[in-house]
Amino acid sequence: MVSEKIYSFLLSAYRWYLLTPERSLEEAYQAALKIKEIEDKHFNGNKIDHNSTLYSSSVIDYFLADVKNLLKTARMRLTEFRASRWFSNESRQKAAQKTGIQYPAHTVILEKLEFIDQVISKYTTEIETITDITTTSSVTISHENNIAQPLNSQAIVQTNGNKPKRKADSTGVLPRSILTTITRLQSELDPNSEQDVVQSFRQNQKRTITSVRFILLLIIIPLLTHQISKALLVGPMVDKWRSSETAQLFLNAEMEEEALSELERFEERIKFENMISNAPPISSAELELKMQEKAQEVAQEFRTVSANAIKNVFADICSVIAFIWFLLVSKPAIAVLKDFFDHVVYGLSDSAKAFIIILFTDIFVGFHSPHGWEVILEGISRHWGLPANRDFIFVFIATFPVVLDTIFKYWIFRYLNRISPSAVATYHNMNE
Repeated sequence: MVSEKIYSFLLSAYRWYLLTPERSLEEAYQAALKIKEIEDKHFNGNKIDHNSTLYSSSVIDYFLADVKNLLKTARMRLTEFRASRWFSNESRQKAAQKTGIQYPAHTVILEKLEFIDQVISKYTTEIETITDITTTSSVTISHENNIAQPLNSQAIVQTNGNKPKRKADSTGVLPRSILTTITRLQSELDPNSEQDVVQSFRQNQKRTITSVRFILLLIIIPLLTHQISKALLVGPMVDKWRSSETAQLFLNAEMEEEALSELERFEERIKFENMISNAPPISSAELELKMQEKAQEVAQEFRTVSANAIKNVFADICSVIAFIWFLLVSKPAIAVLKDFFDHVVYGLSDSAKAFIIILFTDIFVGFHSPHGWEVILEGISRHWGLPANRDFIFVFIATFPVVLDTIFKYWIFRYLNRISPSAVATYHNMNE
């Protein structure tokens, strides 16, 4: 009895040993299927990437943690499959047949191996990055960015905690240039530096593409919403409401004065042309008839202008709603855009920073800026059909540029002076 139990145990163990290749391949295949299921269900069939804008960084960290475990399982089982296949020989296959084991067909094995390689090959070059990302709770600028970018292009540095710390808030005992030089030398001596540079370039490329696309959408979506709502929704409603001839012709007194001035110029032009052409004096009835025709033309023109101003008000409201909605659903893209602007702004040279600061301050808060603000405010008033209140415009020009100038000076003193003192010195020299 005991010998039969031992024989049964040994036979079961031997069968388990003979089924090792099939079992390992099946486990690796199931792990690849789970990764593919996550991709299809949550990422539209695309690779699970921390730069994806579909979810927040915390949600993507959750998926990446699962992917890391599944990739580890798939790789270990593939290694086990290869090792067990290496020990496979003809005698082993015959022994398996005697014990009643039927190996799957070669076509099935090849299909599973091809599927596994297709899934995990997308993550082969980023497995280290995935490991680092899953241990943090937010997007940080990794060590690879120190290789591909100089000091003044690093907008964010990693702290000991989970929260990323921006360059503006980082201070140290030693000058930052010395620490960066040491870090760069360490990176250059690293045998994996070439792969790190390639990975850093890919991350920067994805960040740039995402940021440029997001900026274009920020411009295109409000404009399209304005035009579509004005043509299809707001326009027909306003036209139906103002279809009556008794509808208000002028929305404000400025429109009425402009129409009267146009009629007066038209009358004076008719009289002047009649005088210089040596023609008989124009009769009062004929002049009255021409003035009536011109008046109808001017009335139709200003009726259209007034209706268009009302349409602009409601269409702009729709554009603002679409703009706010897009910002609310694009929080991950906003974080990427901030990172992109940090790298762009802080990556400029000192003279370029000073040039841009002087350009913006002179345009918005400089000596000639009041004329520009006046044109902008009058254009906005005309766009909405409102009277251009000169008192409001003068008060706005007297206060708002001052507030902007204060914000610029505070930013220079609070942040730029700490990050790049040489840029501040260059700015003062250029501004004198």
